Amino acid sequence: MSDASISATPPRTTFQIKLNGKTVSIATVGQAYQFLTNLSSIEWTEFRSLHADAISWLECAADNAMLTVPATNAVRTLFVRANML
Repeated sequence: MSDASISATPPRTTFQIKLNGKTVSIATVGQAYQFLTNLSSIEWTEFRSLHADAISWLECAADNAMLTVPATNAVRTLFVRANML
């Protein structure tokens, strides 16, 4: 299994999210993985299941680029529910 945090595999879309008044661009599986794992787990408590799904799919997409579609969908769902998109 490769390290998902350094994966340069592009997701199906580049996410532009707003965080603390700043726009953050997420353009790779590794960036998405780092963003979701670097924030405190307390911040994702409300969306625990969606967060776990997104992390799992990103780890899979880091190993197999064919899985970027479900990984992108999982991350998008999480961001939409968290009102970040």
